Amino acid sequence: MRDSEKEIVRSLPLFSSMCDDNLDAMLAGSFLQRFPTTVILFSESDLTDFLHVLVEGQVELFASTNNREGTMTLIKPIATFVLASALVDGAYQLSARTLEASQILMIPAENVRKAMREDPDFAQKAVLELAACYHGVVRAYKNIKLRTAVERLANYLLVQNRRQNTKGAITLPVEKRTLASMLGMTPENLSRAFSTLKPYGVAVEGAKIRLEKLDDLETLAKPSEFIDSH
Repeated sequence: MRDSEKEIVRSLPLFSSMCDDNLDAMLAGSFLQRFPTTVILFSESDLTDFLHVLVEGQVELFASTNNREGTMTLIKPIATFVLASALVDGAYQLSARTLEASQILMIPAENVRKAMREDPDFAQKAVLELAACYHGVVRAYKNIKLRTAVERLANYLLVQNRRQNTKGAITLPVEKRTLASMLGMTPENLSRAFSTLKPYGVAVEGAKIRLEKLDDLETLAKPSEFIDSH
């Protein structure tokens, strides 16, 4: 690997405290690869060969069964994904595909497990990252179980408004079909939910969304720090 690529790895909290020798050993056999959009990186039935680090682009983690498919989460740079599967030496629990042209660093899972045994700082950071992932899963589960479809969409829009900091004029970061799956809806239900939010100041023009009555939208959504804070 090039030194610049090693610096990408070192910039991530998971690897920031590793000693140089252990980092070099873990990265042995790793490679940085570019993928076009809509490429399946792995399927949930495959054995976990690599820990993935998304350097550029966007990746969707999804699951499927009985001819149904659901988006579980979206990965944005710079971030690792499938750490848990890499550590347990089992099958991927989710499938992954690129949503746009992406650059991904692939670290052999066997090297990651060895680093977990031999580098205490890495082991501690790995536990913290897994704990953060667990909290994310709990937030997503509470969002699905405790809110109606309209409330889920309303809170999603409010979260995007905070992240994009555009004062009520946001751009959906994913296609509406993917958004519907993320929020546990069909595309038809998502369309109806947007219609329901019109009286609350939500105006839709393709991927552009205007939030013209933020106070009314927040009254409906009832944001929760235990679900919507990251």
